[in-house]
Amino acid sequence: MEGQRAGLIRQEMERWEEAALSPFASLSSKSRGREKEEPACDIRPVYQRDRDRILHCKSFRRLKHKTQVFLTPKGDHYRTRLTHTLEVAQIARTVARALRLNEELTEAIALGHDLGHAPFGHAGERALAAVSACGFAHNEQSVRVVELLEKKGQGLNLTWEVRDGIRNHPTAGQPHTLEGKIVRLADKIAYINHDIDDAIRGGILAEEEIPLEYRKKLGFTTRERLNTLIHDVIYQSLGKPDICMSGEIEKAMGELRRFMFANVYTNPRAKGQEAKAENLLQALFVRYWEQPELLPEEYVRLMEEQGEARDRVVCDYIAGMTDQYATEKFQELYVPNVWSVR
Repeated sequence: MEGQRAGLIRQEMERWEEAALSPFASLSSKSRGREKEEPACDIRPVYQRDRDRILHCKSFRRLKHKTQVFLTPKGDHYRTRLTHTLEVAQIARTVARALRLNEELTEAIALGHDLGHAPFGHAGERALAAVSACGFAHNEQSVRVVELLEKKGQGLNLTWEVRDGIRNHPTAGQPHTLEGKIVRLADKIAYINHDIDDAIRGGILAEEEIPLEYRKKLGFTTRERLNTLIHDVIYQSLGKPDICMSGEIEKAMGELRRFMFANVYTNPRAKGQEAKAENLLQALFVRYWEQPELLPEEYVRLMEEQGEARDRVVCDYIAGMTDQYATEKFQELYVPNVWSVR
């Protein structure tokens, strides 16, 4: 009986997608597939399976201890890289459902888009990019995490569509699916608005300091701005083979983003500790590059058995650290232990 039912649930779900989703949606049954072939799940279509793999991986759990914008903030309500990821997923799913696109694919991309982010946010990304001959970009590192680094070198073997969406989520990216395009916009919508919220909470910014012209177009609270932006994406994209915004709202969001860069993202009060974080990560890079035997065995194997460049593998290890773990490793490698005579 089990053999007769194998795959029937998944197939029924795939048929539902074909009947119910938009003609522009990415259907699970039409996926380009995985790099390594494997038996299909009997109950889950491929994108749902990818979502589950990301949710259960160690890199996802570590996001809760990685900086979003503010380094080591005092308070329980500031965003971390994990809460940012969840907010992106929520916004992206709302848009995908309204447009009858594939929610599982959208959510998988959203949950995986920042898996490769370095500790200490974009300061960490800059530090590794500056010191490594291989360079460093968090979107490419996120793909490397799911293709190679997770599960001790086995990777998660995700579908092509999920990996494409992760790789192309930055502003300059060009995702090949509408679901990937949703995540690219949802990422921007999420971080602009929650960073305003955190900046206000931290006394870096007051709501009244946001230029009135932007607030008139987008809203006078975080809730109103999110509502405006999400509705605009949905209504402008309905029935179209693209994900877009109206010119007026897109321009206002771009101006608000520039305002945030000028007043929050480069504000000395908010970013005063970033130089320390960059120096810390670069010092770790130098030590592990000079003494690769200090790396965990699985990273040493990447160099010795798979021929991976030392710069890249050292970045792999450091990028996977949480803020706290990076600080602890720096302490261990560079700060003398207290000595005493007993």
